[in-house]
Amino acid sequence: MPHQVNGLESAKAGEQASLDMPPTERSLVRHGRENATYSRDDVNRLIDDLKLGHMAFVVDGKPVVVPMTFWRVDSALYFHVGNKSRLQKLLEAGQEVCISFAESKEWVMSKSAYHHSTNYRSAVIYCTGERISDEAEFDAAFAAFIEQIEEGRWEQVRPPNEVERKATALMKLRFDEGSFKSRTGGPNEEPEDMDLPIWNGTMPVCPVHLD
Repeated sequence: MPHQVNGLESAKAGEQASLDMPPTERSLVRHGRENATYSRDDVNRLIDDLKLGHMAFVVDGKPVVVPMTFWRVDSALYFHVGNKSRLQKLLEAGQEVCISFAESKEWVMSKSAYHHSTNYRSAVIYCTGERISDEAEFDAAFAAFIEQIEEGRWEQVRPPNEVERKATALMKLRFDEGSFKSRTGGPNEEPEDMDLPIWNGTMPVCPVHLD
């Protein structure tokens, strides 16, 4: 009888190139796992492209999710909040947070209601962090963000003044656990549905409307 492995063992036994963030029970993708990787490169690329994620954390035993702007410099993520904010205090106290990133590009239109889907990229990562108080790193992190949006702009704009520095808490996040998931292509159809006189294919998630 062949040796049976659970989902976590199967993922860890997969292609090593996609396992530089080996999953645990909480980060293992169970639904649609054929579309998942545990590759930091895949996650980094999505973060760099979007720079918008949703951060989940717990306050007084209750879950909170907040949309935030994030940017990456090497293996670190940065975001900023108001000085003395609850997120700053939570991270400085050592609490872990969870961040999700998602991009939906196309609706996948099937001949059956069941097989309608979307073409997308998504990631979920688990992070801990700290506040950056070093002035050089503070400036370098914000310069990196602005330069990623428009190259050469940091040299044109006014740098943060002392009032703005004191009002801003720049937070640096680390992550070593997470997952990436994506889908591309057309609909999956049942053979018996192929002769149905119904259009199938893909269409933009946000089509242009001409009024």
